[in-house]
Amino acid sequence: MKKVLILSLLALPLLLASCGLNKQISQAKTLGDCRYSINSVDSIYLAGINVKSLRKLEDLDPVKYPRLAAGLLTRNVPLDAKLNLQITNPTNRVAGINQLEYKILLAGQELFNGFLNQRIEVQPGGGRTVVPVRLNTNAYQLLTDAKTRDAFTQLVQNMAGSSNTQPSKLTIRIKPTLDLGSKQINYPGYITIDQDVTNKILTGR
Repeated sequence: MKKVLILSLLALPLLLASCGLNKQISQAKTLGDCRYSINSVDSIYLAGINVKSLRKLEDLDPVKYPRLAAGLLTRNVPLDAKLNLQITNPTNRVAGINQLEYKILLAGQELFNGFLNQRIEVQPGGGRTVVPVRLNTNAYQLLTDAKTRDAFTQLVQNMAGSSNTQPSKLTIRIKPTLDLGSKQINYPGYITIDQDVTNKILTGR
């Protein structure tokens, strides 16, 4: 009887770990069934310039902004923003994850990437949550590469709230990470969201 009790006690941590992993897998799978949309983007700075203060892209004059001029010379033009991603759960199961990797692409080129280390949980039956994602990148290549220049210019115009602009096509790729003690297991593949974002969405108007 004592041996059975000892074996049961030894097996308990493994059982709890297995249950915890199964729960994480179930919630991560449900996250893949959720709907995603960009709610807004704020705190947008290009080489220290508040993009929302620009009325038109022509206002972004390197002569007027020495930091932008210096960034173009050194090939380092920092772009910082906060993207508010809304997640809606239409299923009857809780969706959630503790960590995730993300990539944001513009015109097929990677714009931002990063790792979000926080608990995200979306209740079932149409529950919603907004996840703030900090974004930062060197925009020099985006400004100077013919493959991305027009798309990036259009994105900046939408961020500034300029009128008469076409929507920007963004692709968001999310990969949840399962936490198993000292090990991390990546969710197989990416959850991919394609969205046309307008100046109204980007400015939250």
